[in-house]
Amino acid sequence: MSNTAIVFWSSTGNTEAMADAVKAGAREAGAEVSVFAASDFSADMAADFDAIAFGCPAMGDEVLEEDEFQPMFDEVLPALKGKKVVLFGSYGWGDGQWMRDWEQTCKESGVELACDSVIANEYPDEEAAAACKALGAALV
Repeated sequence: MSNTAIVFWSSTGNTEAMADAVKAGAREAGAEVSVFAASDFSADMAADFDAIAFGCPAMGDEVLEEDEFQPMFDEVLPALKGKKVVLFGSYGWGDGQWMRDWEQTCKESGVELACDSVIANEYPDEEAAAACKALGAALV
């Protein structure tokens, strides 16, 4: 059984709804799933998981949330090599540049993403929720 973590930050509930769908997909595929707010996860915890899904909405000028999520992710990033990792998040405007930048950061750090990332404009619609469930299943 895969031991999976879902780590996210959400201010409006959009990314939290995506995290719930990722959790459902991972559990349906047979994973044991633990869910964490970004502020409750650290690099030393990463070793406890086979796979980790990270969720963060676009903030400001299409960047990751800078007070809690970005510092946590920067700390955890070196511990992600060799793990199954996926990314997801919501946005309200722009074209998804924050996600492309985030994916590039992972690639440059030697972290291979298990599948394509999922983004949703505002609250995830049925298509985005289904993509999040598939994202969770890809972690198993």
